[in-house]
Amino acid sequence: MTNLDTSPAQEVCPAAPEGQGPCVQLWPEREVPLGGVRAMNVMRTLPQRGLPTVGAWCFLDSFGPDRVAMSVLPHPHCGLQTVTWPMEGAVRHRDSVGSDVVVRPGELNIMTAGNGISHSEFSVLPTAADGSSPLVGELPVSRGLQLWVALPDEHRHRAPSFEQIRDLPVAVGEGFTATVMVGEFAGQRSPATMFSPIVGADIVGSGRLELPLRPDFEHAVLVLDGHVVIDGQDVEAGPLAYLGAERTSLAVEARPDTRFMLLGGEPFGEDLLMWWNFVGRTHEEVEQAREEWEAEGLLDDDAAARSRFGFVHGHGPDAGPEAGRIPAPPLPGVKLRPRTRG
Repeated sequence: MTNLDTSPAQEVCPAAPEGQGPCVQLWPEREVPLGGVRAMNVMRTLPQRGLPTVGAWCFLDSFGPDRVAMSVLPHPHCGLQTVTWPMEGAVRHRDSVGSDVVVRPGELNIMTAGNGISHSEFSVLPTAADGSSPLVGELPVSRGLQLWVALPDEHRHRAPSFEQIRDLPVAVGEGFTATVMVGEFAGQRSPATMFSPIVGADIVGSGRLELPLRPDFEHAVLVLDGHVVIDGQDVEAGPLAYLGAERTSLAVEARPDTRFMLLGGEPFGEDLLMWWNFVGRTHEEVEQAREEWEAEGLLDDDAAARSRFGFVHGHGPDAGPEAGRIPAPPLPGVKLRPRTRG
């Protein structure tokens, strides 16, 4: 997934402090209009000025449900993993390592950008009842989450890769079922390749739930449908509920058919710099990544395929409305100033 902000702010994400015990902090979502051909709004809950990361999770957008055709031309990433979790609708993913797959609800795409990758995303249009052809003029219903995971220093320059997982493990507990997207939860482990201690689970439940947690992880909950009560605090769909660390379990009171995302991980111990679709460590790194992406746009397809971010097949000059790539926005005219995590 991509950040299509036409004027993205640079985000300084300091290393997580030590000693943040159990808490319930509600961090409001903010509506972010995304430009380009997708022309849709998303609700963003990470990063926040006072909460830039939860474990290695560093970016969280939710979108839909809405009738909109996702049409995102090739764009670059580095220093992160993208986690694509559709809830309604299907998306075709193509990337510069040769992947060409459709991801549907219940399936997971993990793209490890490493030193550099590019990819595109297009909605798969609905078909007629007999499955014969797309319905003319009919837009798909799109709903889902896009998440990024920051790669630790020892892995952020690795070669790019991609994997799709269609059969994710499901943990069943008293009053809940949990699809384990990444990491381990309630005795079930996802096969997704991750590079830091982390967890992500899509949970559906009703009544009083007792969820097992790792005390060395910090955690957060994003309610998708319904309503929960945690430590006496009402949490509805929208804001991100940051829960701190040092919890061995989480007691949740959930309305019937409530659905929420549990995110967590070992507090990330490195300072990050995020701008547009890049996660780096310094202003100069981000500036270089931008310059390389722009320079690669002037290369022919063969030369682009050998470049840092590569070439996504199917978007050449003869691809009609899918021809082209997304140019990088201009960098702000100032360097970053460090700030602390609130």
